[in-house]
Amino acid sequence: MSPLLGHPTRKVPSQLDGALTIAILAVAGVVSISLFALKGVLDQVPDVINSASRAREAWHRFKSTRDEQPPAPQVTRLPTLPTDDEDEEQPPAAA
Repeated sequence: MSPLLGHPTRKVPSQLDGALTIAILAVAGVVSISLFALKGVLDQVPDVINSASRAREAWHRFKSTRDEQPPAPQVTRLPTLPTDDEDEEQPPAAA
């Protein structure tokens, strides 16, 4: 006796096959997006570590300068020009 649906070797697609295909594609999409996001986060880790170390060094410098007395300002004097008396005492430069 032949099957009622047509050719004896032909399989009739069921709703479960379509749902299984969609579920597989959905899981693959979620895994792909998750890997892409994880890669983006891992690419930023070195910059975050460098920034944290710079912030820590700045904090230590801030704390150490706050505990110490501020350095006294250094006064520098400008060189003075020779007066007329000193200029007459020195011989003229050879030309």
